[in-house]
Amino acid sequence: MNINMKNPISGLNKIFDSRVRLGIMSALVVNDRMDFNSLKNLLEITDGNLASHLKALEKNEYVALKKKFIGRKPNTSYSSTKLGKTAFIQHLDALENLIKSG
Repeated sequence: MNINMKNPISGLNKIFDSRVRLGIMSALVVNDRMDFNSLKNLLEITDGNLASHLKALEKNEYVALKKKFIGRKPNTSYSSTKLGKTAFIQHLDALENLIKSG
């Protein structure tokens, strides 16, 4: 085995190991902004599950949230940050390279 050969999984981002986080980032990269309920319905997950994954992505500064009121109802929407979009694209590139190397 060539010791100079790059580890094929080294470019993968641990944050995106979860299928829910992959789904969130996929949705936010192709849409400028999505509200909580739209994400929840798209991914078919519970409020708590979505909230915990969004919190992890926020902590890493991959998503940004915006709170506002529509009439009297609170509405929280999310968007991917520049850092998040870059990290996600790098993760997808690493996945692609992994597939090609196999």
